Amino acid sequence: MPVTKEQKQELIEKFGASKSDSGKAEVQVAILTARINDLRDHFTAHSKDHASRRGLMQMVGKRRRLLDYMRRKDVERYRTIIQELNIRK
Repeated sequence: MPVTKEQKQELIEKFGASKSDSGKAEVQVAILTARINDLRDHFTAHSKDHASRRGLMQMVGKRRRLLDYMRRKDVERYRTIIQELNIRK
């Protein structure tokens, strides 16, 4: 199931500076994480869906680049988002 408008809006309000701040790196990482988690559930039922797997790998790469950017610019923001989204184990 894809991420709904309401879920996106909740993530924007939680991680953004305002209700319409969807460009902040934290917001983008949170939305990508929600989409990645939804696709993870999809692959348990559809293990041979390689086209969607490619999209998943692209999303993981984009999230990785955003996290690298955040780590370079502000380590505290990086650590906070990692902890809140429970990305690193």
